[in-house]
Amino acid sequence: MARSENKETAGTTTRYVARIARILRKQKGLSQEELGKEIGFTGSAVSAMETGAQPASDQMLEALERVLGDGLGLFDEAREFVRLDKYPRQFKDFAPLEQRAVALFVYETHLINGLLQTAEYATALIASSFPPPTDGKVEELVEARMARKALFSRRPTALVEMIVDESALRREIGSRDIMRSQLSHLVETGRLRNVTLQVLPLAAGLRGEYAGDRGSLTLVETPEDDRWAYLEPQDESLLIKDATKVRTYAQRYAKIRAQALGPDESLALIERLAGEDR
Repeated sequence: MARSENKETAGTTTRYVARIARILRKQKGLSQEELGKEIGFTGSAVSAMETGAQPASDQMLEALERVLGDGLGLFDEAREFVRLDKYPRQFKDFAPLEQRAVALFVYETHLINGLLQTAEYATALIASSFPPPTDGKVEELVEARMARKALFSRRPTALVEMIVDESALRREIGSRDIMRSQLSHLVETGRLRNVTLQVLPLAAGLRGEYAGDRGSLTLVETPEDDRWAYLEPQDESLLIKDATKVRTYAQRYAKIRAQALGPDESLALIERLAGEDR
């Protein structure tokens, strides 16, 4: 369901695409209902897109390109930027950096990182957040989150290293079936040639050291050889380029990795947890 408040907060690209779609629809003499039939959506969905109440999905943009685009590629080119409009405010600056990364190093504490989430896990997680989002907003955020997975198959290939705290593997989100599927997806992704997946075990602190005590952390390397650190506490975000600070975060990440299980041992643990009748 479209949200009327989105009309006031819609991003620049969403507004521009809506205006272009409306102009081209009228040039072709189509009503919203008629365009909806052509692209496989309802007239109300077309209206919501044109007013900014509901940003166009990837599927709608593909259909708009086919029916209204006339081979210009306007809607195809807009897909990436409309997707950015859908991300939460605190994530918008980091999202383009993530997609351009040549290397990504992530430590995640209490949840599965968004890049590794299944659609079902993401839906259950986002729907249970506070303040409660509408069904339409949940769908919008899940679609944007799933689109981030293009990083894994992108050319040139990105190196992705993920360390997940064992507590995130044991915390059930949605249902046991959803969690079982999520854990299986982790194993599948962890076996990709450009992905390394490790688990920081619950017992990591027994030796008197626990490097993950300060929360989640993401390190990014770009094609320009820039290095960034990204933190996201409580709906806020910090994108850090200061070389001294990034070096400290990189050293802390190295300690976390040293305390984590090896890749093979980590995948074996996740497989065991996926097979447990919890």
